[in-house]
Amino acid sequence: MITSKRGLAVMSICSAIASMAHAVPVSLTKLTGVTGGAPAATAVYRADLSTVGIMDILSLSITDSSGGFGGAAGQFSGFDLDAVILSNSFCATAACAAGLGGLAVFDYSPAGTIFNEGTQRAPVDLKLFGSDASGSDVDDSVATLGAFDGNSTTAIPGADGFVSMGDLGQLIFNLTASVSTAGLFLYIGEVGDNGEVAGSSIEVSDRPVTVPEPPAHALLLAALAGLSWLRPGPRRRSVPVRSGSGTRRAGSR
Repeated sequence: MITSKRGLAVMSICSAIASMAHAVPVSLTKLTGVTGGAPAATAVYRADLSTVGIMDILSLSITDSSGGFGGAAGQFSGFDLDAVILSNSFCATAACAAGLGGLAVFDYSPAGTIFNEGTQRAPVDLKLFGSDASGSDVDDSVATLGAFDGNSTTAIPGADGFVSMGDLGQLIFNLTASVSTAGLFLYIGEVGDNGEVAGSSIEVSDRPVTVPEPPAHALLLAALAGLSWLRPGPRRRSVPVRSGSGTRRAGSR
């Protein structure tokens, strides 16, 4: 049994890193045409989740990693997400995907989502579009993430039906029930068809997410720092000191 502080620290860090291994990236295919509200310019992407290598999913995450590519500025910075749904139906066109009901396993409210808002490009607004008054949660009365209905415009009034995640922003969805990946498809809508999906990371996991998880390399650095802190310090050695009565050792009387 491992009882040392160092051993317990290593086990804790390794456990955290291992839990991240259950999140796997998905490959997306862009569907034909666009859909959305007015104006309608939402591009829809499909992922075949039967090929991801896990049997069931309990959460999924979308992370903007475009580095400022695509999209607009201010409150419309980053990935502009129109909708995200799961379905057992295969669609080849955006119009087909927009007509799907989707599986009832999403809670798009703050209770079922974790929103790590990204940064805004100048000029900066008070909060990202589609977020609540605090700017730290999604306001689904505006974003309506269960429907491909985004108005592809930055005009106010006019913009509606989506959430802007900000540069390097992340949105995590914890599903209300485990879903088998057999014959399962993920559909994601990107408002404006600006190529933001190509500059983003989409992952699914067979575990729910309780808190935002740092990247694996950050955990590794934390582990090394922790082990350095736990390492015993150097031993003190007595040093001979000369005095008028001869040589004695420091610290002795």
